[in-house]
Amino acid sequence: MKNFRKKLDRLEKIELLALLSAASVLRKQKYFSGILNYLVENNPPFTKIYETLLQTYLFAGFPSALISLKEFANLTGYKKDYAGYDLANYQRRGNINCKLIYGDKYEKLISNVNSFSPELSNWLIIEGYGKVLGRNPLTLKERELCIVSMLASLKYKDQLYSHINGTFKLKVPIKKIEAVIKNLEIIDFNPGSKFGQKVIHAFKLHKGILAL
Repeated sequence: MKNFRKKLDRLEKIELLALLSAASVLRKQKYFSGILNYLVENNPPFTKIYETLLQTYLFAGFPSALISLKEFANLTGYKKDYAGYDLANYQRRGNINCKLIYGDKYEKLISNVNSFSPELSNWLIIEGYGKVLGRNPLTLKERELCIVSMLASLKYKDQLYSHINGTFKLKVPIKKIEAVIKNLEIIDFNPGSKFGQKVIHAFKLHKGILAL
């Protein structure tokens, strides 16, 4: 693990959080524990680690998130008070965040999802973009980079493309998005890295991005 930690030394904190997300949803326990311990030792705000792991339930389900959050709690003793449930606020900020990510394709997205599942169309806004992605202290940019890492890991092509586009719309440099995907190689998941690189290459071709 010595060489593994040297690789972690070269990453920015958001890259570490994104890689932690990927290791969590892939259930790569050795790498997950290694990154988690590294983050805790280097003392970032524990709230950022907590939020990073909490949002994984949207992509890998409650069982995976429960395992990751339990390990984090056992390691640090961190506990957060529950703030309650504010449906109206989730709806409001969910619409705002979804429009930031999808831009002029927002209405089409909602219409498309509503055509096969009105429930998911509603939950996407309230649960995803409102209740979860609207939480502090992670910024929407930080959350999106973590989401890109997870979607590349799980090989969800259309969703990954959409979130690459959304992350870019939030003014995240394309090189940073590429780095988050490339970093999957650090946790010995070259298939996810190659998959993600193909998707981001298609995105760059479509947008006419050569080097930014």
